[in-house]
Amino acid sequence: MKSWIAFWNILKKDVKNYYLKPPNISWGIIFPLSWTLMQLFRSPGGNILELLPGLISMSVLFGTTSMLAVTITFERSGRSFDRLLLAPISLNVMVLAKIAGTILFGILNALVPVVFTSFFIDLGGVNWGLLLLAIFMIAITSALTGLLIAVSAKQVFEAQTFSNFFRFPMLFLCGLFIPISSLPLFLRPVSFCLPLTYGNDILKGAIMGTNTLSPLLSFGLLLVFAAALFTICRNNINRKWIL
Repeated sequence: MKSWIAFWNILKKDVKNYYLKPPNISWGIIFPLSWTLMQLFRSPGGNILELLPGLISMSVLFGTTSMLAVTITFERSGRSFDRLLLAPISLNVMVLAKIAGTILFGILNALVPVVFTSFFIDLGGVNWGLLLLAIFMIAITSALTGLLIAVSAKQVFEAQTFSNFFRFPMLFLCGLFIPISSLPLFLRPVSFCLPLTYGNDILKGAIMGTNTLSPLLSFGLLLVFAAALFTICRNNINRKWIL
């Protein structure tokens, strides 16, 4: 079987069976929109641009990890994931196909607060190329994090619980709404061990020009995180189901 045919069919199946369901579409819109409104109402006189990088990062993170927690654990319980592993395709292609749909879902989630914010302020000063590339890299690392969690859980509620164990600390440790410089000294090293920290820093640079790290350095570290997470996910799947 050609790799691109296998990739496309797995992606098409996931999009049709999971991502295009009305509850998922509405959740993908309502969740980032509700967080955007909550932040605007909390500080109506504040600068919306200061909130936007955190809202984008959070929308991608929750969108990707939540969807993989459902899709992977559901397929594992139905044994369809086991049958997929028996298909004559490489494990690399299978992993890439499984995260491709959730990456697209996370990117669409990220655009909701961007579109909503555009009704309130002029976004003409945004570096759109840098912004979209940052969203793409955040979606990749978040999807791989979600996959790592999903393959370690047997039920959906377990995967969601494990996801929250990682997601909610990131809201405070990755500089989304609280500057890393304001964190206690012993927590700051933890912040720089999380890929979302670097993605959010790029977003701040693209939107406000207030990034603290070089975009090239941040992108390089995101690539390292993505490669490491992909390798770990692949090895975990290989160890648990194939060997």
